[in-house]
Amino acid sequence: MDKKRVGQIKEQFDLVIHSDQEAHIEFWYARDLMPLLGYERWENFDKAIGRAIESCETSGIEVSDHFREVTKMITAGKGAQRSVKDYMLTRYACYLIAQNGDPKKEEIAFAQSYFAVQTRKQELIEERISLIERTEARGRLRESEKRLSQNIYERGVDDAGFGRIRSKGDRALFGGYTTQEMKERLGVKDNRPLADFLPTLSIAAKNLAAEMTNYNVEEKDLQGERAITGEHVQNNRSVRDMLGQRGIQPENLPAAEDIKKLERRVKSQERKLAAQSGKLPCESEEDK
Repeated sequence: MDKKRVGQIKEQFDLVIHSDQEAHIEFWYARDLMPLLGYERWENFDKAIGRAIESCETSGIEVSDHFREVTKMITAGKGAQRSVKDYMLTRYACYLIAQNGDPKKEEIAFAQSYFAVQTRKQELIEERISLIERTEARGRLRESEKRLSQNIYERGVDDAGFGRIRSKGDRALFGGYTTQEMKERLGVKDNRPLADFLPTLSIAAKNLAAEMTNYNVEEKDLQGERAITGEHVQNNRSVRDMLGQRGIQPENLPAAEDIKKLERRVKSQERKLAAQSGKLPCESEEDK
């Protein structure tokens, strides 16, 4: 997500913040958030809220501190007033809703970072979005390589053969550098996967090549290490050529921070989020 788009979405989210000066807390109303999170029907959004409440309970956190059902009056047809269900939500509640929403929605991906960052400065939101994009890309690569390993095993290649195929693919992608040589270039320990230290673009490139190999191995029913190696090398070369057309040489991209450290940092931030969000003020008569 580019900076301009992040800024545009942030402005929309900032406009629906409410605050309780006495309780020193910011809060949101669910019906204000619903369209901003890409939902058109309350029934569907209410289900996402229900999943978020379950997540809160599972974490051992008092639900009433972060979710409060309230009644809101809206104008219906011909100016008639009617009451509808709504929720007051803390920042932590909003974060849980985003976590339980549809991750394919651009708004949900933004909200996961917006509500996780306490100060909500745009640069911090952008940083977290980039972090999430990298961890998600790494997860997709794990899945595609797991599928590739299974495909190869079913076609008569053992674990050692899989290692050779993947290494030759890396060599084609990284301009002749083997997996081990790339680890040395990036300062990666022997016992750690290279992909844990690659930038998002390189991870995505490896994933695309692996997915292409999976597709053709299955479609053409390729058998044996030699045939599958040729396919995987060719796909990695194709991806490298595509990057080269845009002036990108993946072997020259700098190492990224250890993805395991990033994941631990995210988990630590999430654990603190409930306390940082504060608690909803005591229920008033108009909320009952």
